[in-house]
Amino acid sequence: MQNIDLILTLTGGFAAALIFGYITHRLGLSPIVGYLLAGIAIGPFTPGFIADTGLAEQLAEIGVILLMFGVGLQFHVKEFLEVWRVAVPGAVLQSLTATVLGAVVMHELGWSWSAGIVFGLAISVASTVVLTRVLSDNNDLHTPIGHISVGWLVMEDLFTVFVLVLLPAVFGAGDPTPAGLLAATGLAAVKIVVLGLFAFAVGGRVLPIILKQIADTSSRELFTLSVLAIGLGIAVGSSLLFDVSMALGAFLAGMVVGRSDFSLRAATEALPFRDAFAVLFFVSVGMLFDWHTLIASPLLVVAALAVILIGKPLAALALVILMRYPLRVALSVALVLAQVGEFTFILGTMGRELGILPVEASNILVAVAIISITLNPLLYRGNVGIERWLERRTPRLARRIRNHATGAAGEIPVPPLEASGRLPAIVVGYGPVGQTVVRLLGENNIHVTVVELNVGTVQTLRDKGIRAIYGDATRIDTLEEAGAREANVLVLTTPKIQACHEIVLRVRELNPGIRVIARTEYLQECGALCDAGADRVISDEVEVALAVTEYILQQFGATPDQIDREHVRVRDTLFCRTVPADDGPR
Repeated sequence: MQNIDLILTLTGGFAAALIFGYITHRLGLSPIVGYLLAGIAIGPFTPGFIADTGLAEQLAEIGVILLMFGVGLQFHVKEFLEVWRVAVPGAVLQSLTATVLGAVVMHELGWSWSAGIVFGLAISVASTVVLTRVLSDNNDLHTPIGHISVGWLVMEDLFTVFVLVLLPAVFGAGDPTPAGLLAATGLAAVKIVVLGLFAFAVGGRVLPIILKQIADTSSRELFTLSVLAIGLGIAVGSSLLFDVSMALGAFLAGMVVGRSDFSLRAATEALPFRDAFAVLFFVSVGMLFDWHTLIASPLLVVAALAVILIGKPLAALALVILMRYPLRVALSVALVLAQVGEFTFILGTMGRELGILPVEASNILVAVAIISITLNPLLYRGNVGIERWLERRTPRLARRIRNHATGAAGEIPVPPLEASGRLPAIVVGYGPVGQTVVRLLGENNIHVTVVELNVGTVQTLRDKGIRAIYGDATRIDTLEEAGAREANVLVLTTPKIQACHEIVLRVRELNPGIRVIARTEYLQECGALCDAGADRVISDEVEVALAVTEYILQQFGATPDQIDREHVRVRDTLFCRTVPADDGPR
């Protein structure tokens, strides 16, 4: 019977998530909204099919573990060290702000101070699943925004681990004296440090050997199983042996594997399971939603949402701006953290077990989690509009923030534009594509200015003698500083369609005669960039198809002229081009 419940829960959960996810995607919303609605639809508080809530929550735990393992795979210590100055104080400040606000608001609404503090701690922690999904959907996971946000969340998780250790000592059977609290804090710190040392010292040597032995078998199934076993095994072992969260253990396991030569294969072959199980997390949250809570305790829900959607983002926004980051970065970090998730329910459960939180606290946490998770992708996608609104309403403040942020990267003077040279070009983005473009242009004596939103990259380029501008290329002042009014060519190496569209529009305002070459991932996006004013749009999809076709034609004996003709025919058909191919530099 239990097997039937498991199959029905999996089938019903995936089917409902597929239907509602597709509908919300077609409506222009994040699929996360659809997954939450799917959970509500198959939950115990709506008529029709009812899935097993307990089984759904257990399956969702696997999704959380695999997600943290994937984050660890893609998280590099070097990137964290670049942002630790903002991530560490930011996580502490935001957690304290949410805790204090939650405690004060809930106490004013009739709760005890202890219940308010624990509730505030619960809503201070953002969801890893939501944050990484929102950043990935907007192509921001591997940008400074993503580095800061992920580092920020890691510190929040570590802070929460300490809280989970301290709560029993303060409110349970533990020693509530200062000496007892100090001992509990020290014990938690020792556990985390020992786990980290064990993971990197022992796991860093043993895991690559294990993975190499498995890889030598040439069995894809065995390699996939080994990665899953490592991620789940270290997560469970961390909880049982070191008494820390499984999510933290999985994150460390991912970091260890990510330092080996097998990180890319692990991500491509094993982690697709992560997406399927991560969907069940959202479905399981939706299943807990009881709409009666909104009717019975509307003020409590509104008050908690105010802390999550207003208090937490304002604290994060202020700190990131003080750390001299651009307004766009500060807004993005603040908005992506304006939600609650996995640790919220863990803290809430412990608070109930210790007799601190009232019964209605669980329903309130579920209600605010669903609402904040639903709104978060929409709020994040509106960061550009919010920035423009702030610039219109408070131009002097926006100018001060911009000048303050520019100063963070301006310690190395920006070299002037060269007075001579062939075809001055601007390259936006210095990823793998941007690096290749800059190198080839430089080898052909074409002077290049790079626009990049990573301070470390900008300083490295300037040390190499390459003119680099730190700033957001969607802003006219950044383009002006890069020399867009005088440049002949602008090359957009980032495939982020929204940012590229804005950059093309703005550079055309500054220099109508500039030649714009843009890159996009998908062929269907070429038209929008052409309409914005791009002269040439290169699609990743088409270039891969051309490379495959060229190889096949060569194998069948086609001549270079025949292959070139095919290239020209495909590009003329699929790519927009307002400038003839044989035109010289403008």
